[in-house]
Amino acid sequence: MDLIDFSGSPRPGDLGVRWIHGSESAKHNTDPDIQVHRYDEHTVILRQNKAINYEAPFMFLLFGNDRALLLDTGATASPAYFPLRRTVDALVRDWLGEHPRERYGLLVAHTHGHGDHIAGDGQFAGRPDTVVVDPAPERVREFFGLGDDLDVPAPLDLGGRVLDVLASPGHHRAAVTFYDRSTGLLLTGDTVYRGRLYVEDWPEFGRTIDRLVRFAADRPVTHVLGCHIEMTGVPGEDYPIRTTYQPDEPPLQMTAGHLREIRHAVTEIGGRPGVHVYPDFIVHVR
Repeated sequence: MDLIDFSGSPRPGDLGVRWIHGSESAKHNTDPDIQVHRYDEHTVILRQNKAINYEAPFMFLLFGNDRALLLDTGATASPAYFPLRRTVDALVRDWLGEHPRERYGLLVAHTHGHGDHIAGDGQFAGRPDTVVVDPAPERVREFFGLGDDLDVPAPLDLGGRVLDVLASPGHHRAAVTFYDRSTGLLLTGDTVYRGRLYVEDWPEFGRTIDRLVRFAADRPVTHVLGCHIEMTGVPGEDYPIRTTYQPDEPPLQMTAGHLREIRHAVTEIGGRPGVHVYPDFIVHVR
């Protein structure tokens, strides 16, 4: 068995991709149900087709020496309309073809527990050597070993490929952020992305953004990747909710600088309810 060395400085991959963004007519949509983009040899980014579900969430598949991590399972349960299990199984087979192992596990986890990120969990029921993390807040923190001090991240070892897991409540009680040491990717779910940042718990959201700013200041972050694109190419302008055609999307990737911009926005908003518009994101305070 060839052991892959995931140590050393983070190695950014390829984000020169045009994401599928729906069609003016669902009937004429020729995009795949799931777009597959190989960020690097051991990292895959998936996007659900907006014609299947307007949320069009991004999902992430990261390979380690002992197991792979699938982060989020999309917005649609039915494998007939959303063949996530079939897609992931094919990607795992391809990877194992290049890196043979006698046994190889799959960990299915989530950035948070909203329906558009957990709907496909059932597709992995009964899959051999597979663990699906219960998305309930208490189970998530128990599984990853997150204690009472939420400023302390927990390590997740996929077999030489280690991620840091950070509690990230505010948008959702079970929200977590994953930092991949081998690529420098900070995977922020719906906490930070180019779109509408819905805040359910304002004090916790502020503490989470502080936590992410501090964390990113001490580590090389190549890209900040959330799970949606909702903004247009015009600063401060988003696509209406339930839009299924977004031809003028900005890039998925953000930077550690955007974390600081959100930190500034948190200070400026001060918890005032309403919709607060910024060039790359819109904060909705309930």
